[in-house]
Amino acid sequence: MSRIGKKPITIPEKTDVTVDGAVVTVKGPLGELSRSFDTRTISIAVKDGDVTTEPTKESKHAQALWGTYASHLQNMILGVNTPYEKKLIVEGVGYKVDMQGTQLVLHVGFSHAVELDVPKGLNVSVEKNTITVSGIDKELVGHFAAKVRSVKKPEPYKGKGIRYEDEVVRRKQGKKAA
Repeated sequence: MSRIGKKPITIPEKTDVTVDGAVVTVKGPLGELSRSFDTRTISIAVKDGDVTTEPTKESKHAQALWGTYASHLQNMILGVNTPYEKKLIVEGVGYKVDMQGTQLVLHVGFSHAVELDVPKGLNVSVEKNTITVSGIDKELVGHFAAKVRSVKKPEPYKGKGIRYEDEVVRRKQGKKAA
């Protein structure tokens, strides 16, 4: 039994959830998100301002997807009401970040600048050495932030690289002079 799947998800005001076959659409003040779900395994119903999920089969696969689908629906409902946000910090001497149109340009110690296209539906802003990625789709925000971080992960000796704002880089001691 899924603890997350059992709980009904309350729909806030100004938010509309519609189920059309296998596609669930959530409309809110910030935008609209839609996603297709496997309704043969999990049934999704909207009743009295709540969204409920229930497995249609008794199998391990259905039990595994039950909480996952409930979490996806919860993230969609929260996203159209308050945007998700990830902050990345660029640390290092000579490291800098710029926005050029819809491209994020990173100068992080390579012989060339790394250019990343910002996906539609995301807002990326750069302020000094901080990159802020925000949007209504939690999965898209997290994926793009991870993609930016993977360009130059923080190294353990000097801490140079791109890290999340709340990430703690474990530092190593390095060589000692004789």
